[in-house]
Amino acid sequence: MSALQNKPARAAAAAVAGSALMISAWPAASHWIAQASRSGGSGQAEALGLSAGGAHRRPAVQTAALAIARASQQVDFVSIGIARSPGRPGKHRKPEQASSGYANPLRGVSGLVPQRIDQGVDFFGAGPVYAIGDAVITNTANEGWPGGGWITYQLTDGPDAGLVVYVAEDVTPAVQVGQHVTSSTVIANMFAGSVGIETGWADPSGALAESVLPQAGGIGANGPFPTRVGESFDVLLQSLGVPAAPNSGQTGFGLLPPNYPS
Repeated sequence: MSALQNKPARAAAAAVAGSALMISAWPAASHWIAQASRSGGSGQAEALGLSAGGAHRRPAVQTAALAIARASQQVDFVSIGIARSPGRPGKHRKPEQASSGYANPLRGVSGLVPQRIDQGVDFFGAGPVYAIGDAVITNTANEGWPGGGWITYQLTDGPDAGLVVYVAEDVTPAVQVGQHVTSSTVIANMFAGSVGIETGWADPSGALAESVLPQAGGIGANGPFPTRVGESFDVLLQSLGVPAAPNSGQTGFGLLPPNYPS
């Protein structure tokens, strides 16, 4: 059962605890009022636990009210203690997630504009493109896609280790095959060309976009879009701080192979 499902039960427990403390505090306060009313002068002061010679003595009723207020404060303290006991998330807290070690690969791109999810995810802008995380470069080319370049790398660490990423179209490769890279490595330079860039999951061979393969539905450049494989990569990018594509959240086409983020 989740913390949110347990919240009504904890609130009810806090209310019962608070009522119990108020009820237990009232007889004591009533006793002080009665005791004070039967006493006068120094007797009243003694009944309330005050010095008879004090210049700022409180009337009996005021002191009794103060005692009830203090009891109420204890009720609030108990309620807070129940609602925010150690090990339980507070009302507006989410459980912490372990860091993947990945970073936003497009954080250095100026004028970044998400365009659409197709075989991967398309963007417009200009600037350096980084690897998502620790990886090894598996393929580079300066031709073959509209606009030019093509880079693929295989992630070697993190939750998606083993999967291959491609960056294509309006990019110039800045790495070589076999090079080991990290999330701090610039793998390509994106220029503001006519088509922008596309990045997504690649075939393990590093030669094709994953969506083209039979196990992903065999969806090529003519669609239909968005592909489920493209949506998978968009989910990863969003988790790293990249803006969502305009068609993010639409029903995807094709299949999502096992072990891909969904």
